[in-house]
Parts: sequence; C-alpha cells; structure tokens
Amino acid sequence: MDKYWIALSSIEQIDSTFIQRVYNYFGDIETAYNASMSDLSQIEGLSVKKAETFIEKRKNIDLDKTIDEVLNRGIKYYTLENKNYPQLLKEISDPPAVLYYKGNPQDCNFTKTLAIVGSRKASFNARDAVEKIVSELEGTDICIVSGLASGIDTSAHTSALRHNLKTIGVIASGFDYTYPASNKKLYEEIENGCGMIVSEYYPTFEPLKFRFPQRNRIVSGLSYGTLVAEASLKSGALITANLTLEQGRELMCIPGLISNPNTEGIYKLLKNGATLVTNADDILEALNWEVKPCEQLKMNLSDLNETELKILNALEVEEKGFDEISSITKINTNDLLLNLTTMELKGIIKQVTGDRYKRV
Repeated sequence: MDKYWIALSSIEQIDSTFIQRVYNYFGDIETAYNASMSDLSQIEGLSVKKAETFIEKRKNIDLDKTIDEVLNRGIKYYTLENKNYPQLLKEISDPPAVLYYKGNPQDCNFTKTLAIVGSRKASFNARDAVEKIVSELEGTDICIVSGLASGIDTSAHTSALRHNLKTIGVIASGFDYTYPASNKKLYEEIENGCGMIVSEYYPTFEPLKFRFPQRNRIVSGLSYGTLVAEASLKSGALITANLTLEQGRELMCIPGLISNPNTEGIYKLLKNGATLVTNADDILEALNWEVKPCEQLKMNLSDLNETELKILNALEVEEKGFDEISSITKINTNDLLLNLTTMELKGIIKQVTGDRYKRV
C-alpha cells in the first residue's frame, strides 16, 4: 500500500490536506488513489481544481518507479498508516501524509522534544542565549527540533550536537536539496548518528518560498513545546509560535534587547502569556519534565545475561508485545516474564501500552 501514499505525495499540485481528505473518505489508500472524478466530487469541501489536477497527473505516474526513486536514494519514510509515525505529529490538524527521513529515529526521544526557532539574521546575543540554555541540558534525554535554516535554527542544532543531545531537522524541500548549502556538514552529522532529518516533500521537490512556513507546523507538531529565541513581527518564527498555540503546545520565549527589531515579536508573545525563559530550568518547569542524564540510560551489555540480550535484540528496532518477543526469542513463558520484570527494574526496557515493551 505504501506505493500509493508515495505516488500521491509525489504530485506537487496537491497537498497533505487533499491526501488525508480522500483517504479518510474512502478508508483505503489504494481506493482513494484510483478514485474517479465522479467519486472525488462526492467529497465535501474537496477542491474541484485539485481533484482534476490529481486525475490528470496520475496518468503519468509509474507507481513502482516512484517508490523506487525514494528507496534508491537511501530515504526511509512513515506513512500516516504506519504505527511508528510520530504520535505527537499525528495529533495536529494537518499532519504530513508521508514523512520522509534520513538518520535513526530510535536515537531520538520523541517523548521529550523541544523546538527552538528564531530569526535567520540572529544577533550574537540570541545565539549566545541558545548556546547557554542548550548547554544546561547537556547529556539529558531531551531531543532538540528545529528547521535547519540559517541563524537560530543552525545554532539550535549545533549547540545540541556540541552538548551531546540528539536533534531533529525539519527541511522545506525534498532530500535532493541541501538548504542552505552552508549547512551541508550539519546535515551529514545529523544523518550519521546525531538524530534525524525529516521532510514531508518528495525527494525532487525544490525549497520554494511557500514551503518554509508550511514546514513550520511540523517543527512545532513534533514538539511538546517551542522556545522562540528571536522573532520580528513578520517572521517565520512568529508563524511557528502561533502554530504552537493552535496545536495546544507550550510556548516559551527568550527575552532580548528591546532595541533589537527582532525582539518585537518576542515581547508581543510574552505580553500575550508566553513563558519567559532565561535558563533550562524554566523549560523543565513549563513542560513539567524530569530529565535523566544519558549516562543513566546507558547499560553495560557485558552485565546482561544471555536471555536478557535476546530480549534486548528483539526490541532493537521497535516495541513488541509479549507474544512477539516469545516467538522471536523462543524463551519459555515463565523465564520471559521473570526477565522482562528484571530488565524493567534495571531501567533497560519499559512497558508501554498493554503488554508491549520497548528499549529505554
């Protein structure tokens, strides 16, 4: 079924709202993809022009080639149907139909995600403030989310890497493009063990101007709270701030010099109730987070017995239920129950929904 999701996302003239609307109407992505104009016209609120464009563009799509173009580039993806699609992002009003990514999602703690955004023409004071606050989170299990643009975004990602935090970069183009080009090395660092880069855009889509405000909903949508470092009254950062509030997430701001035009948006947000942040503790208090240093989360594999190692390996990629673990490891029921309990007490794994377990 994935090829139908990918094919739909490869059409530049339609968007995730269109894809979700037809999917929700038909309840099946293959049926939605093959719908006739007559079928589509029955969907309330669906743009007739976009439906006609979709029907026309669909004629030239080779389903297998379209998905191969993604996989051959080493790009992975989640569709809205995928159980590993980030739950927090799925809760926003307009989640991406397909989320393309490079890097390792298992390295990122999606239960403690903090967005940091701000001006592309960031002042030294703002960049220094971001560095200070991120440094105070050093070694914790918090994951920093930003947009990989110049200015505050770059400061947020580089500070995260400098202080042993994982980071997620949300880009406004397909993976065929690196924007800005000056961040090429940063892209590579994040992809190769420091987090992940994500995009809702098919690999060939260019970083066009309108896509930057579009991607901002993903930055805030992946995050429990957004910290704004600098923002003029007309800025992408202010758009992200407003999206944060619309999504029901926590909005926080770093104060700056009142003589700096890029702080006008900050003080407007603070006057309207955003949380003022001058140190990392302000963030932890606003989000009601207790953080564990990464050192406490790491385990010495040499201390695990053979049975525990089998269980840990079974959970390497994703969470699994008791029966799945039993089937993979071939461990008898009583021993499996005993070892699962022991491993939970050691803080190596934890039980999630129902009888499912995941690695910490």
